[in-house]
Amino acid sequence: MWFKNLQIYRLPAGWKPSPEALETQLGRNRFNPCGPMDPQTKGWLPPTDEPALAHAQGPYLLLSLAVEHKLLPSSVVNQTAQERAEELAVQQGYPVGRKQLKELRERVRDELMPRAFTRRRRTSVWIDTAGGWLVVDASNASKAEEVLEMLGKSLDEFPLTRLNTTMSPVAAMTDWLAGGDAPGAFTIDRDCELKSPVEEKAAVRYVRHTLEGDDVRQHIAAGKLPTRLALTWNDRISLILTEKLEVKRVAFLDVVKEEAEKQAENAAEQFEADLALMSGEFSRLLPAIVEALGGEQPLQ
Repeated sequence: MWFKNLQIYRLPAGWKPSPEALETQLGRNRFNPCGPMDPQTKGWLPPTDEPALAHAQGPYLLLSLAVEHKLLPSSVVNQTAQERAEELAVQQGYPVGRKQLKELRERVRDELMPRAFTRRRRTSVWIDTAGGWLVVDASNASKAEEVLEMLGKSLDEFPLTRLNTTMSPVAAMTDWLAGGDAPGAFTIDRDCELKSPVEEKAAVRYVRHTLEGDDVRQHIAAGKLPTRLALTWNDRISLILTEKLEVKRVAFLDVVKEEAEKQAENAAEQFEADLALMSGEFSRLLPAIVEALGGEQPLQ
C-alpha cells in the first residue's frame, strides 16, 4: 500500500466528483481479464476488498489501474513460423515468399494467443481533493501516462496539469550540494548522481558516500549537474529527487509505520491506518518539495 515512487500532478483545489458520479465514470472502463484473442486489457479495479472502484477517506481518494497482457514473445512466433515455412517450401517445391511468411506469422500468433500466459500489474493513484494533488505510484512517466490516459478516458472532467516549480530540480540540487545543506526540513543523504551536460555525458555516482567533501563541489565547478539526490524529509521519509521532478525510492521510516501499526487490530484497520498515515505525510511532503524548489510556477 505504501507508495514507492511519486509522479506528481496538480488538480484544482476542491475538485471532487460525487462518489456516485466517480463510481459511474470509472465503471465505464472497469477491468476485464484478457479474452482468448486479447493481447492486452486495462481498466479499473477496486483498490481494497470492498467493491468500490474509488476508495475514499476524508478528502483522499485511492484508485487502482490494472493492466494485463499476454506473454507471447515474438521470438517464439518467428521460430514456429520459420519451421512451418521450411515444411511448406518442401511441399510446394520453392521457397516461401515474404507475403507467405507474414501470413504464417499472423496465423501462428492467432493460434498461440489463447494459450499464452498472462501477466497482470496494478498501478495505484492517490488524490488529495483538498490540496489539489494527484500522485501516481509509477517509476517512470510512461507508466504514469498510461494511468492518466485512462483517467481522461473515464472521467467527464479531468483538469490535470503537471507540477511546475520556480526552480528546476537541477538548479536547486546544485545549490544545495554547493552549500552543503538542503532547505527546510530536508537533509542531504548519501546517494547522488552528477552528469556532464556535454556530449560525452560523463557521470559520477555516489552510493552510501558522504556528499560533504570538496570532491562533489569540484565536480559541480567542472560543469557536472546533479540528476539524482537522496534526501530525508522531517526524519520521517527518505527519497530520491530527480532532475525530472520525480520522487523515487520513497521509504517511510520506522517511526511512521510504527504509528500506523499502533492504530490497527486487523488487516482492514491496518489498511485504513496505513492510508491515513501515508496521506497525512504526503499532504505535508508535497508542499515542502514545492517550497524547497522556490514555490509553484503556473504553466504558461
